[in-house]
Amino acid sequence: MEQDIQCSRSSEGKAVLLERCEEQFELLQKLQNEIILADTEAYDDQSNEAVNRLIAITSELERWHEMEPKLLTNSPEVLLAVGKEELQRLNSQLKMVLSCSQAKLDAQKKILKREQTWQAEKKEALNAVCEKITRLQRENQKSEHSILQDMKRKINNLKDYHGSLMEMLSDMLAEHFPLPDPQGNSTKKKRAAAYDAEIDLISLSEIIERLTNKTLETPHDPYVTTDDTFWPPYTEMLLRNGIATRCPEDCNKIRLEMFF
Repeated sequence: MEQDIQCSRSSEGKAVLLERCEEQFELLQKLQNEIILADTEAYDDQSNEAVNRLIAITSELERWHEMEPKLLTNSPEVLLAVGKEELQRLNSQLKMVLSCSQAKLDAQKKILKREQTWQAEKKEALNAVCEKITRLQRENQKSEHSILQDMKRKINNLKDYHGSLMEMLSDMLAEHFPLPDPQGNSTKKKRAAAYDAEIDLISLSEIIERLTNKTLETPHDPYVTTDDTFWPPYTEMLLRNGIATRCPEDCNKIRLEMFF
């Protein structure tokens, strides 16, 4: 019952406020019409009239600056209704800001966690290398130079092995996943995969190589921007088979999936 009475008072207060607004608007229209009529009077002494009008407008402006604003109504019900509506609007805006801030905070937490994991892995790798060097020095009593030479030899062997694996992978991909032939578009399947022959597409092997290098060189930012040189069917195949994943903030960026 009390809620109905408050709603009724709020409606009455709003109606009073609207009435006052209409009165002020009518007064404003009347003043505007007087200004327009004054502009259409005789122009015999235009310079003096302009000066007089400037003086009048200046004095009117000073008067408005000195005048203190007054409320259109002093009704508590109207003021309460208007204040409540304004607070509800402000509350809605603040909730939106809070939601956006929380989403950004969660994203930053994920980035921080990934960076901390990457740092821990690097520290673990560094500790393992230091332990291996210490053990080799203690067991074989080798000089620092020979240890470094041995490590360089092993690194070169690993690079050669990695290069051979990449060549085998490249040959396999080139054989089973060739680039589309712009001339051979007779079948329906090939017509569906048509593309602009003027674009220099890159092979699937090069796409995977770019993703791998980006992940190893900048693990904090592993995304690669796709452009017209990326053939869409190969990009879609990598995404659907879980080899790559798309950036949630930019659909034109992909990265190699984390397999560990």
